Amino acid sequence: MSYQAKIQAKRDEYNAKVKESNHLLNEHTDKWTPELQAQYDGMSNDLESLGQQIENMVKAEKRRIEDEFEDIDMFKNNKGKESQEPSQAAKAIDIFLRKSAQQMSAEDVLVIRNTMSTTTGSEGGFTVQTDIASTLIEAIKEYRYMRMEASQITTEKGNPLSYPTTDGTTEIGEWVSQNTAASSADATFGTVALNVFKAGSKIVTVPIELLQDSQIDVQALVFNRCAQRIGRLSNQGYTVGTGTGQPNGIVTAASVGVTGSTGSTVTITYDSIIDLIDSIDQAYQSAGRRICFMGAQNMRKVIRKLKDTAGRPIWTPSYDAGLVNGFKDQLLGYDYCVNNDMPTPAANAKSLVFGDISQYMIRDALEVNLFRFDDSAFMSKGQVGFLAWARTGGNLLDTSALKLYQHSAT
Repeated sequence: MSYQAKIQAKRDEYNAKVKESNHLLNEHTDKWTPELQAQYDGMSNDLESLGQQIENMVKAEKRRIEDEFEDIDMFKNNKGKESQEPSQAAKAIDIFLRKSAQQMSAEDVLVIRNTMSTTTGSEGGFTVQTDIASTLIEAIKEYRYMRMEASQITTEKGNPLSYPTTDGTTEIGEWVSQNTAASSADATFGTVALNVFKAGSKIVTVPIELLQDSQIDVQALVFNRCAQRIGRLSNQGYTVGTGTGQPNGIVTAASVGVTGSTGSTVTITYDSIIDLIDSIDQAYQSAGRRICFMGAQNMRKVIRKLKDTAGRPIWTPSYDAGLVNGFKDQLLGYDYCVNNDMPTPAANAKSLVFGDISQYMIRDALEVNLFRFDDSAFMSKGQVGFLAWARTGGNLLDTSALKLYQHSAT
């Protein structure tokens, strides 16, 4: 059996288990017993395990295919077919990463100066050329809790930007008598600040031996580590950022739709979820908008235990959504998107978002600064340090499009 066939078999097993659990819910609408709950919990645990297995298998297959294509490209290049010389920008980055200022030849210095602009030359800093910067930005986007649902734009520079907004949900037309002039009602437009902020990777140390090995893809090595750190930081900013020196996070920017009743410091009730859904204007729940819940895994754990008025779980496992979209379970018919940077259930915490999360806009700027440190503090350990600065930001364009659930204070 091929690996793809094994993945499909596992996906079929997942979907069969979903069908079985949904059938159990639909067959027992009048009475839900502890025995049925135990059976349902077992199915839910099986689904979680199967989903993780499929995700791991898909990732492994993706890596295998990428390695296979890489081998094909290397074979073609070695045969002298379809070979492609690295761009000047790629050459400049490679020189900058591998060599200290003292090791660079006059030709090396010229290549760097022609492709990267100096930020703080005395500290070994350069603004990375746009084509190369975009590879780092794309890697950062892989850390995508918020990016999977939010809208995104990329600008070449990081200049301040005011993004236009408008809310037409309260606008209404009029009945007009014959031979009577129509009234005027101009659409109201506003703006929100969509500025970018400097996110740092902290210094990444690389052994000198790796820099001296021409077979090592140093750019990928350094960029991937920087992207991991900046990507995690960015998602945190898009989620709970304060808006001062960092993105205005969705939790900070959105308004509260429902506050839990006293005693709900770490819980949520079925009624509160219903109220949260209805805190959003119905206009946002139609016209093809993508409406969903977003919360952390620990909030999902709380919700999975909730029951409806008949005592049945309100949590519904979804069918396999494919390789791209992953596995999204549903809460009262809406997808639940996991974002572990959402607040943990606690007193006054805003742990759940509901609505059109695409109304949150993420902005990336292609201004990436890269610094190299090879002073005695690093050289004494046989290492070189690298530090990347990337600029990104985010803000909520329409506060009516989504609402928050806030736990009670006591």
